[in-house]
Order: sequence, then C-alpha cells, then structure tokens
Amino acid sequence: MAKRIRKTPNGVLDQNTVDKLLKDTNLAVVIGTHSWREQFIGALTVSAGDGDEEEGQEQRSPNCCDYFIHIVCVFWKVLFAFCPPTQYWNGWACFIVSISVIGFLTAIIGDLASHFGCTVGLRDTVTAVVFVALGTSLPDTFASKVAATQDQYADACVGNVTGSNAVNVFLGIGLAWSVAAIYWQVKGKVFRVDPGSLAFSVTLFTIFAFFAMGVLMIRRRPSIGGELGGPRVTKVITSLLLFGLWFLYILFSSLEAYCHIKGF
Repeated sequence: MAKRIRKTPNGVLDQNTVDKLLKDTNLAVVIGTHSWREQFIGALTVSAGDGDEEEGQEQRSPNCCDYFIHIVCVFWKVLFAFCPPTQYWNGWACFIVSISVIGFLTAIIGDLASHFGCTVGLRDTVTAVVFVALGTSLPDTFASKVAATQDQYADACVGNVTGSNAVNVFLGIGLAWSVAAIYWQVKGKVFRVDPGSLAFSVTLFTIFAFFAMGVLMIRRRPSIGGELGGPRVTKVITSLLLFGLWFLYILFSSLEAYCHIKGF
C-alpha cells in the first residue's frame, strides 16, 4: 500500500515527511530488507563476488568460485535470513536478534576451538591466540567486510573492528573477572590471576599495531585512494603485509609458549 504524503497548504512537502522518506530510502538502499521472503530469496540466490567493475557498468555473472562460496555459506545465509527485516522497530528487532545469534555462534566456535586444542595437545596460550581468537573473530571479519562494501567510506569497517575487539577485551574479560572477584570476595578468599606471558603478548601486539596503523596512514595518500580498495597491486601487498603481521604474532607467541624464546 502506498504511503500518503502530507503537503503544506502551498503544495510543498512537510519537512518531517521528507526526513522520514529519506531515512527509509537510505536504510533500504544500504542494508534494508522489507520482508522475510526477500531475505530468503537473497540467501538462496548466487550472487557474483566483488570485482573491479566501475560504477555504472553491468554486474558480471556468477562464476565457479561464486557458486562454491555460495554452497559453503548457504547454511549461514539461510540461518541469518530468519532475522527480522530492518523495517521492524526501525531496525532494532534485526539488531537485537542478529547480535544474539552472533554471540551464540561465537560462544560455540570458541568452545569448539578450545576442545580441539585440548585434543591435539596444544598449550592453552597457543590455542587461544590461534584457534579461539580466529574463530571468535570470524563473525566480526564478515561484518566488517559487509560494512566495507556497503559504505562509501571505511569508517564503519574500521569502527566495527576496533569496537568488536574493545567489547571482547573490556566486556568479555572484565565482566568474567568481576564476577569471579565478587564470588571469591563473598567466600572470604582472594581472587588472583596468573599473568603468565600477558606482558609479552601485549608488547608484541602493540608493536604490530603501530605497524598496522602506519600502513593505514600510508594508504591515505591520494595516489592510493584510502584505507580500503585502490589498485589491485596495492590491495595484494597490503593484504600480504597484514597477514604477515598476524602470522608473526602467532609465531612469536607460540615460540614463547614452548620456551624457545624468553618472554617477560
């Protein structure tokens, strides 16, 4: 049913009506969905991956790689298609259900990673920085990728990454430690946490973080075009560099955990 547009006596659209229309239009264009039917159709439809087509050109047809990725991800696409459309409660229903499902899946992935590390005999610190961290960060990675492709700028993507890590550290660790501290305080005992190699890991992470920030600052040069995107060669070099930082962090943390190098 078409919406009735209110006009002032002189025939000009009411400002509130204009603002609401702009808000609904922007929401629908960016990430909006109007019905569950639309979501399930989108989940079951094979779409072409992001290429280097410029704006205004016809989108290419799906290739074999697109079909393979669709088959691998179709379960998760259908699962998240059950989330309420963004039309309901101005998007709040979709947000609440989506964040709940992501939290549930993150808990399952983290638990499976911990059991896998215990089964193969890896130390807890290695399991944490490799499998648990990788598994719990995958939903954030996919969310950042969607934010990067659907937004004109990289703000939403970078903000999602930093925000998700802040929640993991401040809420995930802080809340658990607070509950434990209160519990043992009620029991009349002192709650202590062995820091282990925390200082070494934090120092190593901080050094690599400065390198990553330097890469982002270099990519802001007009010749590159921004933190995301740009020429293909620049994208490949940046991806390999950031992947190398992640690999070096895992390598040094693992060597320290197995006492091949001395931590502090």
